[in-house]
Amino acid sequence: MDQAKIIITDDGSHTLKVEELSEHYHSTFGAVSESKHVFIEAGLHKVLEAKQSDISILEVGFGTALNALLTVLEMDAQGPSIHYYGIEAYPLEENLWRKLNYPDILSDEGEDELFYKLHQSEWGEACEISKGFVLHKIHQKLQDYQHRGKLIDLVYFDAFGPDVQPGLWTPEIFNKIADITSPGGILVTYSCKGSVRRALKEAGFVVEKIPGPKGKREMARGIRC
Repeated sequence: MDQAKIIITDDGSHTLKVEELSEHYHSTFGAVSESKHVFIEAGLHKVLEAKQSDISILEVGFGTALNALLTVLEMDAQGPSIHYYGIEAYPLEENLWRKLNYPDILSDEGEDELFYKLHQSEWGEACEISKGFVLHKIHQKLQDYQHRGKLIDLVYFDAFGPDVQPGLWTPEIFNKIADITSPGGILVTYSCKGSVRRALKEAGFVVEKIPGPKGKREMARGIRC
C-alpha cells in the first residue's frame, strides 16, 4: 500500500488518506471525536457497565493506534486490567506515525510517551504499555489470524469501509470473530450498512443501530448471543 497522506480533520486532529483507495483512516469530521464516540463511549463504556476488570479487546485495524491510545487513557481513569489485541496488515512507518498530533490534541502530560510506546512495541510480543494494560500487536491479515488468548469481551471493528474492503465485512469474517467473542461480548463499528448488519446477525450477534458520530446518522453495535 502506498504511503498515506496526513489530513487535518474538523476537530483539529489528524487522519490519514490512502490515495490509491480514496479512503481515510478516520472521519474527516473529527478523528479523535469519532473514535471516542464509536469505540470508547459506545463500546468500552458499555463493557465497563458489566465488567470492571480483566477485559480483553480485539481491534481490527490497529492503524494509527488512536483507538488504543484512547483506551489506555480511559483505563487509567477506570482502573480495569486490559489485554488489547491489535491486528494490522499494513503497519505505519515511523516517519509517518511520529507526525500524528494525537498527543498534542489530547494534551495531558505523558500521552506522547504512551503513544510512542504503542507504536514502538514489538509485533508478536506482549508489551505492558502502562500498569494493567498489555498490548499484543499482530502483523497479519484478519483472515489468517488465530486467536490464542481468553475470549474477547469487546471488538473494535475499524477496518476500511465495506465498499473499499468488502472481504472484511462478510458473514464468514464475523463468524470468525464471533467464535472468539465471549457470550454477551460487544462489537462496535462506525458502519451501519444493511449488508453489515445482516452479516453480523448471521454470525450470531444481536445488532442495534445507535446514534453515530458527527457526520454519520447511525452506527452499529452487536452483542454476541
